[in-house]
Amino acid sequence: MHLNTDLATLIDGCKKGDRRSQKAVYDKLAGKMYAVCLRYMGDREAAEDVLQDGFVTLFTKIGSYSGEGSFEGWARKIFANTALMSLRKKDVLKQTEDVSEAWNITSDSPSAIESLGYKELMKMISELPPGFRTVFNMYVLEGYSHKEIAKELGVSEATSRSQLQRARAMLQSRIKEKF
Repeated sequence: MHLNTDLATLIDGCKKGDRRSQKAVYDKLAGKMYAVCLRYMGDREAAEDVLQDGFVTLFTKIGSYSGEGSFEGWARKIFANTALMSLRKKDVLKQTEDVSEAWNITSDSPSAIESLGYKELMKMISELPPGFRTVFNMYVLEGYSHKEIAKELGVSEATSRSQLQRARAMLQSRIKEKF
């Protein structure tokens, strides 16, 4: 998949340090990348901080973008990694336990999720405790494996699995309360 000419021109301008190109890329990506930051951070102020740090990193590293693959996907990884670095500094998993066996969870009403709106679901995810939210985002929304999550967060794979199961259980409980 090739970049459209406008985006390719903007990226080229950013590589040359052109402020107007940087502003245009910021305007194009800020909304979507803010949503990524908010999913990880859980509150607006922290998400805004990570968004700004992410753009600094993006413009610093834009020279390494080869033009292959999705620019938005490349940028999304930068913002997710920036959020993860911020969460690592806060040590969000410090108060979690390493559990070898996670619950076996089944849904009594699979149709409840279908009737739940995207914004409602994202709000529920943002209200999860930081450790649960981080692992849930990485595994479910970003596609990381438990091995990758364990490496990124400095925890065991069992901790990653248990955090995911607990996040799912908490979300299911909240969904059941709603319906």
